[in-house]
Amino acid sequence: MKITRIHDLYFKEFVSKNEISRIVKDLAVQVKNDLPENEVPLFIGILNGCFVFAADFVRVYKGDCEISFVKLASYEGTSSTDKVKKLIGVNEDLEGRTVVILEDVIDTGNTLQEIYEIFKSKNLKELKIATLFFKPDVYRKELPINYVGKSIPDSFIVGYGLDYNGYGRNLPAVYQLTTQPKMKNIVLFGPPGAGKGTQATILKEKYNLVHISTGDVFRYNIKNETELGVLAKKYIDAGELVPDEVTISMLKDEVEKNVGVDGFIFDGFPRTESQAIALEEFLAEKGEGINGMVALEVHEDLLVERILERGKTSGRSDDTDEEKIRNRFNEYNTKTAVLKDFYDEKGNYHGVDGVGSIEDITERLSEIFDKL
Repeated sequence: MKITRIHDLYFKEFVSKNEISRIVKDLAVQVKNDLPENEVPLFIGILNGCFVFAADFVRVYKGDCEISFVKLASYEGTSSTDKVKKLIGVNEDLEGRTVVILEDVIDTGNTLQEIYEIFKSKNLKELKIATLFFKPDVYRKELPINYVGKSIPDSFIVGYGLDYNGYGRNLPAVYQLTTQPKMKNIVLFGPPGAGKGTQATILKEKYNLVHISTGDVFRYNIKNETELGVLAKKYIDAGELVPDEVTISMLKDEVEKNVGVDGFIFDGFPRTESQAIALEEFLAEKGEGINGMVALEVHEDLLVERILERGKTSGRSDDTDEEKIRNRFNEYNTKTAVLKDFYDEKGNYHGVDGVGSIEDITERLSEIFDKL
């Protein structure tokens, strides 16, 4: 189960993009089979929600056709209102035409009533209604609906053209309104030397969270020769990257050890988009999600100075060689930093100035944690 956040609400995946594709193809076949062989129907999409459905529908429709749109409005926030406003009419000459209305979702039937009112005086040959989704529990009309893709319960949905206050239309699947995750799960992010470890230690105590450091998890598993540790060591000894599935399995084991906690700070994980997706899917199975990525932002030159200074006492050879340090930043910028875009697209990215005293930076981070 995938969970995504849009504005202040959380949504769980309800109908996958593969299922939607199958439904749309089935609807197109049904419509085609019901029309005379040489009939050229006019498909009319009801904007805004149907634009993705309408585009996919006409692409899979096996026959000549035309398409147009009418815009009506009936939603405010997450509830359907009784007032339907006609915004844009149809200007085509419809006399003697077969018109098939393409709707994204039919619930109370108020919009459908308006549609019938618009077209009853157009001298059509025939009017048919095809809807991707139908909510029978709240349907209040006796108007015919010729084609129903999928009947669904009366819950607010978003994605595949449907929106929540203007957002979410570009989601490839359809999501259903759900409750906010109970735990506070934060991805603490930043380049080498940004101070993630120091801040994670402070914040885990302040917010009663479990700090999961990828480095610590790796060291524990390798030192204790766990099955995953032995497997990871083979790759490391061979000079190869540890596969995502091994890293993810280690993190899952660590999460499973901490049942009933208030949440987690993930430090050093995820490092790639595939790891981020795997983490979201794993948490979604538990009805949870990532509340946000909080990133310490510090200029690279300042971080190089920090690391070189640290190298005087850290005992790490790669902390004393500027070329090696720059290479680590290059690795970070070319691979890991793309995660900023991944979380930013979800509205879950929060950048924090990482320059200043430890106390000042903690205060800035806390302001974000409190909001999350």
